[in-house]
Amino acid sequence: MVDKFTHYLMCKGGVYYFTRHVPNDIQKHYEKPRIVMCLKTRSKSAAMKASHSLASKLDDFWLKLRISNIDVPASNLLIKGQPANCFTSNLPKLSGALKKYCLLKGIGKSDQFCTVAKRNIGNVIDHLGDRPLDTYSTSDASSFRDELFRRKLSSTSVQRIFSTIRAAINITIQEDGLSCINAFAKTYLPSEERPKRPSLSPQDIKRVQKVCFDVADERRLLIALISGTGMRLSEALGLVWNDIQLKDEYPHIKLVPHPWRQLKTTGSKRLLPLVGEALRAVKIMHEQSLNTKFLFPTYTNETKCMSNSASAALNKWMKAYIDEGVVHSFRHSFRDRLRSAGVDTELTDQLGGWAISSVGQGYGAGHSLERKHAAMIKIVF
Repeated sequence: MVDKFTHYLMCKGGVYYFTRHVPNDIQKHYEKPRIVMCLKTRSKSAAMKASHSLASKLDDFWLKLRISNIDVPASNLLIKGQPANCFTSNLPKLSGALKKYCLLKGIGKSDQFCTVAKRNIGNVIDHLGDRPLDTYSTSDASSFRDELFRRKLSSTSVQRIFSTIRAAINITIQEDGLSCINAFAKTYLPSEERPKRPSLSPQDIKRVQKVCFDVADERRLLIALISGTGMRLSEALGLVWNDIQLKDEYPHIKLVPHPWRQLKTTGSKRLLPLVGEALRAVKIMHEQSLNTKFLFPTYTNETKCMSNSASAALNKWMKAYIDEGVVHSFRHSFRDRLRSAGVDTELTDQLGGWAISSVGQGYGAGHSLERKHAAMIKIVF
């Protein structure tokens, strides 16, 4: 009796090939009506074994394709809007991807990281349902985008939400070795022209600093400290007195991550000299402190750093003294002041904790505290 698998073999130039016709009902899934694969062997017995294996795998695969095309039994009883194919998928659901994302990417991050992720992905689940990852389509993603714009969200906010969704799905696909696509990966998101955040002029900075020292309370001294160091608001808020080195030859801040406040980038961890009005602000706070651990206990405790609340309060107060700008504008001005003083870009990046622009900048121990101090002295008013 002739083995049927012999019919799937073809010998060309002494080398065997596997060849098989694609069934008519399956051809819509293939670019060509016939499969031809080189078996890379001149041995007929080896070719026969390979032919058996390939033919069996194809039969199993084609059976799955045929089953997938069959309507789900009693699909008319499904809840309206619930996709039928979600019941035939064994892949993780979006809620599972969210948990994995928070578990893996949330390490070392504040509680706010997972809170934002849960809110953003929760919006998807509310609109499209909590479904296996391979049951979301690109049209679903477009529908969700349109829904966000209907809620009057800005393009920037929509982009942020999609960034979280894409990251959460991608990490599950990578970690679980899934072959499905991320339906939200290439959704078109229109951009919008955002006005560049203004820097504050030296006159504005000096005017605000004067008022800060006239009042000399916690909030005003916080602004004075930021205005002289260019720190991010959260960096300043999370400081404890152990981070402050006033008795050093060059008084400075040892900016390090804490459980209540992480740093934005690895380059944000740095030694930042205290000079001018920033040093004056810290000395006043040191005299005023009553055995407090935190420099700004109103906004920081052992579990969290309330930078959003502080930002709203400080920005509202500053409107009375400057025409345009917010607390973060001091950071932009800090860069401009270093630039005007002729401080080189690498040293500027280290003082501000900005991301390095080249691999070489990451080599070595970086600039000494003495050099940093000398650069900061150049921008004191």
